[in-house]
Amino acid sequence: MKFPRARRPGRRLLVPAALAALAALAPGALAAAPDSLPSPERGLNLLVVGIDSRKGVTAAEKERFRLGGKECDCTDVMMLVHVSAENDRIDVVGLPRDSLTAFPDPHHDRRTGKLHTAHQAKVNGAWAEGGSALAVQVVESMTGLRVHRYLEIDFRRFMDTVDRVDGGVPICTEKALVDPATGIDLRPGTRTVGGGEALQYVRSRKADGQMDFGRIRKQQKFVANTFERLREGLLDDPGRMRDLAATLRGTGAAARGISTTELLTLAARLRGLRPDRTTYATVPVRGFNPTVAGVGSTVGLDEKGAAKVFGRLRADLPLPAADKIAPSEVPAATYRPASGASLICP
Repeated sequence: MKFPRARRPGRRLLVPAALAALAALAPGALAAAPDSLPSPERGLNLLVVGIDSRKGVTAAEKERFRLGGKECDCTDVMMLVHVSAENDRIDVVGLPRDSLTAFPDPHHDRRTGKLHTAHQAKVNGAWAEGGSALAVQVVESMTGLRVHRYLEIDFRRFMDTVDRVDGGVPICTEKALVDPATGIDLRPGTRTVGGGEALQYVRSRKADGQMDFGRIRKQQKFVANTFERLREGLLDDPGRMRDLAATLRGTGAAARGISTTELLTLAARLRGLRPDRTTYATVPVRGFNPTVAGVGSTVGLDEKGAAKVFGRLRADLPLPAADKIAPSEVPAATYRPASGASLICP
């Protein structure tokens, strides 16, 4: 599945911003982040990925927060964040980890050093096979959007970042959420959590019967509430903001990786952005594909619906309304864009 590539964006005086999302160079390049952000005429695109990696997590934390099991060496979270050229709107689109796509021809497998021809694969395998550079390249090919910056977060960095938010981040649910796989056990209502419990929440996909689609919505809800907590006070403390941004960014090199300084610039530019100016959605999904040899069970995108979504982002326009996209064969996957204001916990 491949959508037309966007024309190369121009430049303008305004510097877009995107810290609200946790808020690339030639394939194979792993370089330190540039000094300043580009200023595209049609908005800035940031790819945020969550890596299933337990590096640096203690044995006690693994037991307490149910972080055992084998690492998948893949991106369990993929969010494409579009910040409008005027910095007055943010659209966040989740890409299901099992989405069927194609890896380019030719490319090297960083694990084996072998040169691969083009082949079908799940989108979350791009990072495992080719690192951040291949992940960026595959997402660009799928969406037709230029990925200007990339942010990679593993378990350790996620927990440490949340723990730097004084008082934690609120999570809420209308119905009880119990997931034995992650250990999450939530009664209806709102509670505030630190890094470990937050990780349990955003990893949970068995508590509500919504599979990965429900997990994507939990992750987006958590992002919306985290940004609201930052707006409530942390943005006014430069020292603490720098510590938080540095923790979130980490020290690893990545293709088109965003820098700590750029994150701080983004935060300053977005400090006045209201939650009702942010929208969260999952890319339109048709249903599940027949099992693909060598790949397994995969999610099939709704090509027409996805083209509408990515076409709007390429034009720097708001996401299309729900009634403009055909319902999915999988009810949980039906395209339902939500205002950030509707995701804020009471």
